[in-house]
Amino acid sequence: MNYQNNLQFAKELDKKDSLKSYRDKFYIPKNHKGDELIYFCGNSLGLQPKQTKNYIQEVLDDWASLGVEGHTQAEHPWLPYHEFLTDTMATIVDAKPIEVVVMNTLTTNLHLLMVSFYQPTKTKYKIVVESDAFPSDKYAVESQLKFHGYNPKDALIYWKPRAGEELLRLVDLEKIVSEQGDEIALFLIGGVNYYTGQVLDLKEIAKIGHKKNIKVGIDLAHGAGNIQPNLHDANVDFAAWCTYKYLNSGPGSLGALFVHEKYANDKTLNRFAGWWSHNKETRFNMRKEFDVLAGAEGWQLSNPPILSMAAIRSSLDIFKEVGMEKLREKSIALTGYLAFLLKEINSDKIKIITPTNPNERGCQLSIQVKDADKSLHQKITDAGVISDWREPDVIRVAPVPLYNTFEEVYRFVTILKDSM
Repeated sequence: MNYQNNLQFAKELDKKDSLKSYRDKFYIPKNHKGDELIYFCGNSLGLQPKQTKNYIQEVLDDWASLGVEGHTQAEHPWLPYHEFLTDTMATIVDAKPIEVVVMNTLTTNLHLLMVSFYQPTKTKYKIVVESDAFPSDKYAVESQLKFHGYNPKDALIYWKPRAGEELLRLVDLEKIVSEQGDEIALFLIGGVNYYTGQVLDLKEIAKIGHKKNIKVGIDLAHGAGNIQPNLHDANVDFAAWCTYKYLNSGPGSLGALFVHEKYANDKTLNRFAGWWSHNKETRFNMRKEFDVLAGAEGWQLSNPPILSMAAIRSSLDIFKEVGMEKLREKSIALTGYLAFLLKEINSDKIKIITPTNPNERGCQLSIQVKDADKSLHQKITDAGVISDWREPDVIRVAPVPLYNTFEEVYRFVTILKDSM
């Protein structure tokens, strides 16, 4: 697309936007004067769909009128409630329904998955993560290593950018594997890096790992609802993600996980079990021995929190209506326009460290600020922009296709330029 640096052009793009009506389906935060803020923080917490309160109220009403009978007699019965989410969630991450389940929270799910897929031996025990992985992932992996009796200083390998660079190169991961592959048991890699916004090639990562019999796990927290990760075809062994960022399910809401179909009927895998992973036909016969469900459902533990799932169902219904292909198409255009306008500023004060190739980034652009000047972020915040600062020197901005506009992109860059 040939972009233009003027407000009228941005407004014309909004007029032509086939998804423009979906903005009205969300609550947009406002300042004390009642003016809408520019909310570019969906990569941290997505906005609330207006219909969410109705979905939650339905559960509250059924609970009030039915009590325990709501498990089977509610408008959307609670017993199989997670199943109402499965098909759409699977479509969002390009997986088969048997490979996906909504449950627990992100790091909890990563731990449960590592119980099954991190099976170290005396000689093959190391774990590879990105050097700038989200801190929670590092903490989880370090604790897993310690639990198995290994020192993270020896057993944790960091896949690093090259000196003077911010982005990861697959060739450097290949080098790590060529040198230490016989000692590596697991990759746990962020599909979209939280700091740089770089989208990694999951299929190639899986190929690199599997050549040396390394299990490949993906943290898709910044990818689900943002990019199209093609989890099944990528052939990663497992993945996990949250739903409160691009999937708009509310603060601290449930996460979800993916386990590749090739493990669907493998009952030999180690796992921490609970009654919700037991055969549905005999689950309530309390005298039966454990009989694990096939597929991703076999990693469940407890009956799920229905109020949280109601909020997820609200958002997923919007995703089902729009489709990821249309969302991705608009996302590429929005973020492309943002990148174009930022380059038009032509200042050495800022630099985009997110890849220029649209296929290697999602909604987010990471703007590196010279001298780690955090005051710039404060200035744009005071001017009505909701973004976030990530240490040591990055402002993350993410125009989300469901509710952000091209005019907002233009206004944001104007504010940023004036603040500089």
